[in-house]
Amino acid sequence: MRWKSLVRFGRRSAETGRSQDRHRAADRPHTHFTRARRAAIAILDMVSRKWLTTLVAAEESSTQVEVAFTAALDAEGMSEAAESWASPELQAALADRDHDALAELTTAGQVPLLLAVSDNGPQMRSYSTREFMAALAIAQHFGRPSTPTDQAWIETLFGHVKGEWPHLEKIRDPGELELELDRTRLEYNAVRLHASIGYVTPDDEHEGRGDAIRQARRDGLEQARRHRINYRRTQRQAAP
Repeated sequence: MRWKSLVRFGRRSAETGRSQDRHRAADRPHTHFTRARRAAIAILDMVSRKWLTTLVAAEESSTQVEVAFTAALDAEGMSEAAESWASPELQAALADRDHDALAELTTAGQVPLLLAVSDNGPQMRSYSTREFMAALAIAQHFGRPSTPTDQAWIETLFGHVKGEWPHLEKIRDPGELELELDRTRLEYNAVRLHASIGYVTPDDEHEGRGDAIRQARRDGLEQARRHRINYRRTQRQAAP
């Protein structure tokens, strides 16, 4: 979520390649609103593109990371699962970033609950963030330095937000900015059609309605094509 997105582990749709279970991954982004003198951190589901939570703060530290991810887990009803998911061995492997141990545990069936994909910001690489993520069974993956395309889906979030809701950058009051970002998030999730998920809303994709909507759209187009063909045949046959 510009705080890069949540990624899912699990089976994937044969049609779209998207995961179908509830084990998501997390992505984390942040951006600055200079007139309000605040940074905004967002958590985004990188599969459904749903913008889960936003934190507006004057600082950018591991504390803001922890608050934002906690809010995202609460919003998804995953807090209890996160607290009880990982074994001590898995928590230690995540905290130490021991890739060999993590590979062995994963092979044995002990997989992290979520994957947090982010840039290399110090607040994401700090030891306190690493301990926090490990305790909640969240694995971390970092993009290459100076390579924003490694997490392009999240890098575009605030680009779209600032471009389509330009009034946000004119707000000077932090409280007003927070309220407007919340309103924008609701519209982004429930109204705006997203090209990368087949022109459905992130809410539709997140709740599993995306495949049915895309199929109904294809069926409607096919029906309209057949009607055109039948109409043209009828016109030709009726011609003198």
